[in-house]
Amino acid sequence: MVRAHLNQEESKSMLEERCKKCRRAGEKLFLKGEKCISVKCPVSRKPYAPGKQGKKKGRRGFGGGSEFAVQMKEKQKIKFGYGLREAQLATYVKEATKLSGEKTPARLLELLEMRLDNIVFRMGLADSRNASRQLVSHGHITVNGRKVSIPSYQAKVGSKISIRTQSAANKYFKDLDTKLKKYNPPAWITLDKTTKEAGIVGKPDLASSGIKKGLDTLLEFYSR
Repeated sequence: MVRAHLNQEESKSMLEERCKKCRRAGEKLFLKGEKCISVKCPVSRKPYAPGKQGKKKGRRGFGGGSEFAVQMKEKQKIKFGYGLREAQLATYVKEATKLSGEKTPARLLELLEMRLDNIVFRMGLADSRNASRQLVSHGHITVNGRKVSIPSYQAKVGSKISIRTQSAANKYFKDLDTKLKKYNPPAWITLDKTTKEAGIVGKPDLASSGIKKGLDTLLEFYSR
């Protein structure tokens, strides 16, 4: 009973921390799935940074208008949004900057979006990237028929992503048909809603990604 109570408290603390990340960023990062679009979303109820100073100064996220503050805010939005550690994000930036010009943000977007946990999220199999990361870590996902339990695994064009046969009956997937009925993945992913298998048919498009400006600002931050 004590351990169960402690686990509940730990889970509650983790969920609250995710909400704080969104409030620091100043916008919804959709880290908690359906709650993010409900009236209970803390970002909607408390549109200011966590802590006494956040409300007192009326700030959103890191606040302030300095160049550094803006760059830091965009960096945190991308890091929190994709569920990355600081070192992981820095590694992706280092890899992307091997290319020059417009190819740099395009390559960075590709590295972020081609992560297996992100693809599972884009397939509509999970309500958040946190949930999709767990699905991968627990061995419920296959790539080209082979189980892959590494969330950061980089898929490639031509890869086939699906739910592991042994996991299909898992209670997590019981309402998936209903969820997928009105869901459409991005253009670079094809999804068979009957078999729940996705094919990577292209690379994410920078122009339509919605985060091009954020990626440019992020790269400016790391070039300081």
